[in-house]
Amino acid sequence: MSVTSDPLAVRGAEAAAKLALLREALAQAGAGAIRLRGEDWFSWATAGGMSLAPGSCETGPGGLLVTSEEACVLTDETEAERLRQEEVPPGFTFHIAPWLDTELHETYVLGAAGGRAVLSDRPGPNEQPLPAHLRLRRMVLNAEEQQRYRVLGRAAAEAIGEALRAARPDWTEYQLAGEGARALLRRGIQPSLVLAAGERRLARWRRPTPSHEALGARAMLSCCACRHGLVARLSRSASFGAAPAAQDELLRLEATGLDAVRAGQSLAAVYHAFEAAYRHANRPEAIRERPQGGITGYQACELAASPSTATGLETGMAFAFNPGFDGLGIEDTFLLGANGLENLTLDPQWPAANIGGRMRPLWLELT
Repeated sequence: MSVTSDPLAVRGAEAAAKLALLREALAQAGAGAIRLRGEDWFSWATAGGMSLAPGSCETGPGGLLVTSEEACVLTDETEAERLRQEEVPPGFTFHIAPWLDTELHETYVLGAAGGRAVLSDRPGPNEQPLPAHLRLRRMVLNAEEQQRYRVLGRAAAEAIGEALRAARPDWTEYQLAGEGARALLRRGIQPSLVLAAGERRLARWRRPTPSHEALGARAMLSCCACRHGLVARLSRSASFGAAPAAQDELLRLEATGLDAVRAGQSLAAVYHAFEAAYRHANRPEAIRERPQGGITGYQACELAASPSTATGLETGMAFAFNPGFDGLGIEDTFLLGANGLENLTLDPQWPAANIGGRMRPLWLELT
């Protein structure tokens, strides 16, 4: 197999650059080691590897240890070969412990740190948190990450559209959610969250987990779709009959918030733009009914927009906002580029309207 055809080898250069960033942070802090426990950091540092944490766990069977001389995967004998052959690019060693005796990793980490501090994304006893600038650096996606995100976003949007086009009023919300998950998995995408609601529960709940209730006249399907560690967020709605007239009002409201997403702007300023848009729509309290979203990437929400999030926005960051009111909502994943926002979850086959120069999804009217 040639280097160019080996996906792990292709990711090796990107992983090496990220290890250099970690070692730079290590040197600046005067620490002995960095220990990364989270699935999000594992994927980032390995340029898209996934250790696949079970269920809703944040940490998987593969952690990372980085020192000035070593980059090591800390795992058990159950997962080591899979990670070595399928997930981890060149440049990493492995420390393998029996799954019943993973405390051996603790001893190994302490030895590698040489008596100096250990920094961690999820600090344990006697460990220190990662420096804030390193987490901010992770949110600025490089060219390879951006391309992986584009491919994921388009596929996720097509999957959700496929599921909603198949929906029927007598389907239960679980059936719709299951169809969405099936469509994602068929495209090699992990559905880390799937929300679905019909007419009655859509109007009542802001984050509707699916139930056995029939959809009725309206349906909403929302997901967090994961591949290579990146998370694409989107939401689509359909009606069996005419779409709600208020969708135009929501699209205009959203446009005000999206217009505020610019390099050099603060995330708090984007929140305030949404807040002003809600007031203009005579719905000043609606912004408090649910989080409005924020920066996304290796977590569904890396950093939420709020009145106090002063973090500056940079080209290369990804965003997902989900404004809504009265049972209506909208969400896509955007990448901030040199020319503004690029919609990563755009589905050309889905009905859309040009709002402020952006193609935004409308309600799908089914018969």
